[in-house]
Amino acid sequence: MTMASGSQFDSLARLYVDFSELDFRQHLEFPSVFGLIGQVDGQRILDLGCGSGVFARQLAKKGAAAVVGFDESSGMLEFAVQREAEEPLGIAYIPGTLPTELHGSFDLVLAIYVLPYARTYNELLALCKSAAAALRPGQRFITSPIHPAINPDPEYYSRYGFRITPLSPLTDAAPVELNLRFNHYDARVTAYYWTAATLEKALVEAGFTHITWHTYHAAKTDDVDPSFVKPYLDNPHAIIIEAIKKPVPT
Repeated sequence: MTMASGSQFDSLARLYVDFSELDFRQHLEFPSVFGLIGQVDGQRILDLGCGSGVFARQLAKKGAAAVVGFDESSGMLEFAVQREAEEPLGIAYIPGTLPTELHGSFDLVLAIYVLPYARTYNELLALCKSAAAALRPGQRFITSPIHPAINPDPEYYSRYGFRITPLSPLTDAAPVELNLRFNHYDARVTAYYWTAATLEKALVEAGFTHITWHTYHAAKTDDVDPSFVKPYLDNPHAIIIEAIKKPVPT
């Protein structure tokens, strides 16, 4: 969640944990992401840009054989490590650079809201290459960038606990302000928009194939209000990309 611009997230760990409790994430984001991930029993999973460990902890609870969280934000990692110490789930958290001995050892790399913090194409490509390096050949990378057709009205997503304001025309590397405003929180971070063509270019250049785009869907439970989820599903702020690391030629 915080790769490539770690310092702007150092003080936001508790905010992101509380953000995970909002209806938007519980009824839309989590069902979409975990529905695509599927069963994780026996898998080794890297949460790239793990932030405060929200996804890492859920993956561990779902039965993954090993979960590693990796982030550049020291504040986020300190929070995640402390939470792991208080409520152990067997998650390893790693700062800085992924050790070479872990390259090629994962069955899945997850990177939710990570690619939007790449400020340049080279940074975008580096993030994609980091994911590819971590994976075994033929395994999956699942990531969630800003939707190429995002609604530019800052208030459109306010009911979901955030506002997004484009700071320039929506072309590659265009900055957008993400205002997380819910409960007593009012925090702002800068993210970057990338077109679909450029996202796919970076993934292919990093060594991925079979790139598939997945839209969000609502949880199939009785407590989901259709009037709440429909505006989001009509014009989501993010989308999920699934890509496969190229198999080794035989």
